[in-house]
Amino acid sequence: MKKTLALTLAAGLTVSLASCGSEGSTSAIEVDNCGDTVPLDGPPENVTLLKSASVPTLQHLGVLDRVKNRAGKYPTAYYDDATNDALAAIPSLTDKTDASGHLQISREEVVATGPDLVLGETDTVNRQTLASSDVPLIEEPALCGSLERPVTWHDAWDQIRLYGTVFDRGAEAEEYVTALQDRLASIEDAATPTKPDGSPYRIAVLYPTVGGGVTYAYGTGSMAAPVVEAAGAENVYADQSDRVFEVTAEDIVDRNPEVVLALYSDGSADEIVGAVKGLPGMDRTTAGQRGQVLPLLLNYAEPPTPLAVDGLEQVDDYLRDLPDASGAAAPDPASGGTRR
Repeated sequence: MKKTLALTLAAGLTVSLASCGSEGSTSAIEVDNCGDTVPLDGPPENVTLLKSASVPTLQHLGVLDRVKNRAGKYPTAYYDDATNDALAAIPSLTDKTDASGHLQISREEVVATGPDLVLGETDTVNRQTLASSDVPLIEEPALCGSLERPVTWHDAWDQIRLYGTVFDRGAEAEEYVTALQDRLASIEDAATPTKPDGSPYRIAVLYPTVGGGVTYAYGTGSMAAPVVEAAGAENVYADQSDRVFEVTAEDIVDRNPEVVLALYSDGSADEIVGAVKGLPGMDRTTAGQRGQVLPLLLNYAEPPTPLAVDGLEQVDDYLRDLPDASGAAAPDPASGGTRR
């Protein structure tokens, strides 16, 4: 049986934020984000979006229409048809990224949109570079390094609540959190997919570079860690507290993962799987010998967002489908059958 998350712990946690008004008001707002207090004149109406992580929350809160400009890549696989249609209608400033998937855009391009809020930061567009233009910015805490501890599901819930405060959608945010917690509990209550001896699968969460180059791995400072744990598996880099870090092929081989989650932001799934299988010595690992590599778009595992629940479902289903997996899916009361 999977280790059940203490969801009730959320009642003892608070998002560090303060609002000068109540829901339904348009007065000034202050929220704590990435170690700073971010003041807003009121719920934003002209948002410039630089990253995809916040999109599911904005859509569920009913405020995605307040995004007037966007930049970066927004894989359609993340979203339902309505969300993809809404994103397609938003003008794109640029989708240019570097080899690591980082957005390439100038401060001037962003400021020219006249935003009352920017969501997401880059090397050139951040709180410091926007200060002279008096443009507030909010980033995912995991991506700005402010989560200096193991990441948990509560970090995803807290960020939803923060957006609920920013956009004056507190009640909708709580409803969304509850729905996601219910989905998470349903997955965790199902029987754990394990190996025949009852031990958990050992997983490496990697971000390879297609065509050769640096390979990154994810430790307990990443949302990938609770995703792997909730699937009843073991992260082979659970001894590393960093969010993401460079690893050598030799180290991956030494840790001998049985499954690799291959994260990617751009390109095709086949390319990412090929990059993992092409790592020197990968054919000496169980994952390499059995071809057990699951390509997973980045936001399904990082940072803490609602998409991590979708990512968990994909990982859980993949483990259940392995040839040597034991453990059966629990009945889904809503469908009258198994969860899948």
